[in-house]
Amino acid sequence: MNKIGVIFDLDGVIVDTAKYHFLAWKDLADHLGFEFTETHNELLKGVSRVRSLEILLDIGKVELSEEKKQEFLISKNEHYLQYIYKMGPEEILPGAAELLDTLDTLGIQYVLGSASKNAPLILKQVNLFDRFLGIVDGNSVSKAKPDPEVFLIGAEKLNLQPEHCVVFEDAIAGVEAANRANMISVGVGDKKTLHESNFNFNNLTEIPDNFFTEVISEKI
Repeated sequence: MNKIGVIFDLDGVIVDTAKYHFLAWKDLADHLGFEFTETHNELLKGVSRVRSLEILLDIGKVELSEEKKQEFLISKNEHYLQYIYKMGPEEILPGAAELLDTLDTLGIQYVLGSASKNAPLILKQVNLFDRFLGIVDGNSVSKAKPDPEVFLIGAEKLNLQPEHCVVFEDAIAGVEAANRANMISVGVGDKKTLHESNFNFNNLTEIPDNFFTEVISEKI
C-alpha cells in the first residue's frame, strides 16, 4: 500500500478550530464596529491569516494602514490562542483518530497540509503531533490555497508523485488546490459546496472500509 499517501487538512477535518477563528475574528469586527456572521466566516476557510483579514475588512468596508493590519493580526492570533491552549483530545472530530488507525494498519503514511501557522501546536494539544510523518503549515509556504504549494510540499515529504496522494479537505480553496496539484481530492462536508472533489463524505465516519484498498487503488 506504499504507493499511495494521504495529506490531511487540519481545521474541519481533524479538529474543528473554525469556531475559535470565528470568535476571534468576530471580536475584531465588533471592535471595528461592524457585524461578522458565521456565514461570513465560511469565506475564511482554508485561506491564510493575512488574506482572512483582508476579506474581513472588505466585509466591513474598513481601510487600515499596514501598521494597523499587523497589529490586529497579532491581537487576533493571541485571542485565538487563548482558545487553542484549552483544547484536548476530546476535540478530535468523529472518525479522525479511527482513520489514522486504519492508515497505520495499512502501512499508508500521512502528513498534514494546513494553512494554519498554529497547526503543530494544535496537533500537540490533541495528542496527534507524533503520528504524522510531516507537517506542512502556514510557516512552510509562501502561497495560500487554492495554490497547490502546500500539498506539493506534502507529496515531497511522502516521497510520492502528486497523483499518488489523497487529500482530505473541508474547504473549497483546499479542494481546488488538491485538484490543481493533480491529487485525489476528498471533500469532507457539504457535497454542494465541495462538488469539485473526486469523492465526498459528510464526515470521516463515512469512509468505507475498502476506500484505500479498492476504491482509491483503482484511481491510481
